[in-house]
Parts: sequence; C-alpha cells; structure tokens
Amino acid sequence: MADLLKLKQQVEEFKSEYYNRNRQAEANRKEETQAAIRIQSWFRACRVRTYIRHLNKKAIIVQKAWRGFAARARVRQMVKAAYFTMKMNFYNDMAVRIQKTWRGFYYRKYIHYFYARKRYLQQILMKNELVRKELDEIEKAQTREKEYLEAIKEQKTKAYQAYRLHHLISTKKLPGVFNSPYKQTPHEMELLLRQVRYQVPTSMAHRDTGSLGGLCDSTGLSFSGSPQSQRTISTKTQESRTRLPPIATKKGKMTQAVHNR
Repeated sequence: MADLLKLKQQVEEFKSEYYNRNRQAEANRKEETQAAIRIQSWFRACRVRTYIRHLNKKAIIVQKAWRGFAARARVRQMVKAAYFTMKMNFYNDMAVRIQKTWRGFYYRKYIHYFYARKRYLQQILMKNELVRKELDEIEKAQTREKEYLEAIKEQKTKAYQAYRLHHLISTKKLPGVFNSPYKQTPHEMELLLRQVRYQVPTSMAHRDTGSLGGLCDSTGLSFSGSPQSQRTISTKTQESRTRLPPIATKKGKMTQAVHNR
C-alpha cells in the first residue's frame, strides 16, 4: 500500500513537473522559434553561400576550360594561317626563283644570246670594215675625180693663159720671155705656148680654111664653152674688127721712104 501511495505521489509530482515544463516551454516557445529560425536562416545561408561558391568554382572551371579551348582553337587557326602564309611565301619565292632562272636562260638563249650576239657584232664589224673600205674607195675616187677636174681646170686656165700670151712665144731668131737663155730647159709656159694652136680673128675667118669653132690645145680641150672665154673671144673679135693703123717703126719708115722714092 505504501508503494502504491508512493507511486501516486510520484505520478502527481510527474504531472506537476510536466505541467510546469510545458508552461515554461510555452513561455520560451517564441524565443526558441526565433532562435530556431535564426539558426535555420544562418544554416541555409551558409548552405546557399557554399552552393554558390561551389557553383562559382564550377563556373570558373567551365569558363577556364571554354576559354582555353577557344584560345587554343584561335591560336591553332592563327598558326594554320601563319603556316599557310609562310608556305605561300616559300612557294612564291621558289616560283620567282624558277621564273628568274627560266627567263634568264630564255633571254640568254634566244634574245640576248652571247655567242649569237658575238657573231652578230663580228658580222657588223666585218660589214663596217667593208663599208669603210667602200667609202674609202669612193672617197679616193671622188678625190681623184676632183683632182682630175682641178687638173683639167688648171690645164684649161693655163691653156687659156697661153692663148692670151701666144705672142710671147719664142721664135728662131728671138727667144721669148719664158725661154730664158740662162736655163737648160725652157719654162713650162713656153712648152705650153708651143703646144697651143693660135686662132685667127673672126674677121679673117673667110680667108682661113680651118674651123674657128673654139680654142683648142694639143690635148683637144675646148675653151669656147666657158662664159669667161666667150666674153674674152667676143671682145677679141670686136677689137680685131676695128682696124688700127700700123705701128710706126724705124724699119717701117725706111720701107715707106723707099716706096715713096
């Protein structure tokens, strides 16, 4: 019985203690709720921050991988373009070298061929020598012709002078001006005077049987064609037509006196 009472007392104490604790718990429920909310918010914030930090790390990893991939692809493209440019430059250099070699060979072979040009220059030199020889021969011929014409002109002049000075020719009794007795050989003009044939004036042409067409020397050169000779001949004919009185000399006076007697 005592145990039952004791047990009842314990039950009552337990109920009172339960009631007090529930009342105290109800009194502290708001504070505990606020504390729980604060703890939960802190925990959730920590969890979210941790998750966000994790996401940031994963995003950085993804971005790093993508940027690395994109950079490697871009660098690979740049390397490919640089390799292509280098290869094209190399091909261009090789093409230029081949073209240069081929053009040099073609120009040396077919356009500026050294041996052909050498032969061409030798042929030009030979032709120049031939042309120079021909020109020298032509020049010599022209010089000879000029000298011949000058000699003929000089001979005509001398013959005309000899014709004008025919009265100075030497005779058997009286030597002429050009035939000096102090020289062994006569003067050239003396020889020319001997060769020139004297022509009578035109007024006495009807008395002569020879032709009076011109003045000729022993070589057959005619002087009637030159205007100067024609003028001199016309003046000589006019002078010969005007008859002059005879020159009075001592011998002429004596003959006239004899005739008068």
